[in-house]
Amino acid sequence: MKINYTRMRRDFGLGVKNLLLHKLRSLLTMLGLVFGVGSVIAMLAIGEGASKEAMEQIRKLGSRNIIITGQKPAEESASTQNNVRMSIYGLLYDDQIRISETIPTVVATVPVKAMQKGARYGKRELDLRIVGTTEKWFELVEREVIAGRVMSRRDSEGKAPVAVLTEYGARKLLATETAIGSGIRMGGNTYEIIGIVKSESSTDGSMQTPDRQTDAYIPLSTAKEHFGDVFFQQKQGARIRELVELHQLIVNVGSEKDVEPTAAAVERVLQLFHKQKDYSISVPLALLRQAEATKRTFSIVLGSIAGISLLVGGIGIMNIMLATVTERTREIGIRRAIGARRSQIVAQFLIETMVLSMSGGIIRIGVGLFIPWMVSEFAGLPTVVTAQSIVLSLGISVSIGILFGIYPALRASQLDPIIALRHE
Repeated sequence: MKINYTRMRRDFGLGVKNLLLHKLRSLLTMLGLVFGVGSVIAMLAIGEGASKEAMEQIRKLGSRNIIITGQKPAEESASTQNNVRMSIYGLLYDDQIRISETIPTVVATVPVKAMQKGARYGKRELDLRIVGTTEKWFELVEREVIAGRVMSRRDSEGKAPVAVLTEYGARKLLATETAIGSGIRMGGNTYEIIGIVKSESSTDGSMQTPDRQTDAYIPLSTAKEHFGDVFFQQKQGARIRELVELHQLIVNVGSEKDVEPTAAAVERVLQLFHKQKDYSISVPLALLRQAEATKRTFSIVLGSIAGISLLVGGIGIMNIMLATVTERTREIGIRRAIGARRSQIVAQFLIETMVLSMSGGIIRIGVGLFIPWMVSEFAGLPTVVTAQSIVLSLGISVSIGILFGIYPALRASQLDPIIALRHE
């Protein structure tokens, strides 16, 4: 079948001309699809950005890691001596040994002891959370090293007074001073800054890792020697003494398929030696799967909203084209009378609906890109605009225009020429 390009260009020009005769009506019809498709692109960008950030934070915790966090039970066992209340809870050094030696799928375990202390450098002071851990912590949890180095095995074995700061804490405390090699005072002891890592934050309840904006990492052996295992707090006029050996334990498993069975085994081991529920177990891999499932659900919801908005826009196009058929009944009769075939009438009206749906393409893309930019710029939320979302939205809008334009076009082509010529 030979394509008559001259006729196609003529029909296209005629379609544009007919739409320009009713500029306001064409514009209002087009806006139904413009805002529908634009909002879909924007929602997908916001949803994709939020989902990507959440899953990236979970991935940084390690898909083969199990995080055990000590927590104060609702009904804790405590003793009182000399008006000083002693509270004992949390993880034990023996828990690390038991898990390492009794569960064969465990590759490595990293203990963590955390405490809040004031830090001083010259005249500047800053509250830091001191995290006592081993050199393996930086192997299991991804953190970008900005300057210097992280702790080594020699630092742990020698109980070296060294510290690794987060970028935020280093900027607040050291300001413009040379960071690496500087000495800061924490809890009555001086520590040499040997490295700086990028600040990360994860505040998802039990999934919170020992990595805030103002953290200082020191060897666990140093933390035990300088601060011990007993911490004092003053609450409601009473002095509370807490005995906590470990605040957290990160367990690394050999393969992802063994993560969840290992978590169950860890739970059984802890239940044997803890009379009260003073710990919680979190599995980043399970959270990652849950986040991906949530993302799929969110995509289905957005798709439903998009379908409704596009359906409304399509109905608007059909309504306008039916009105156009009624207005141009006499014109259709004249064209049929001088030899125009029904297929040519159908093609003419379909071209107009395609022009109407495609003419807002640039505006749709602009709206879809502008809204995510506004959200990122003023709300600080991450957004991700993908090429697939733009192409998909444009393709759907054109398809909607054609789909809802078929009925008016067929109705126009089926008019009786004699009756059409009598129409006023």
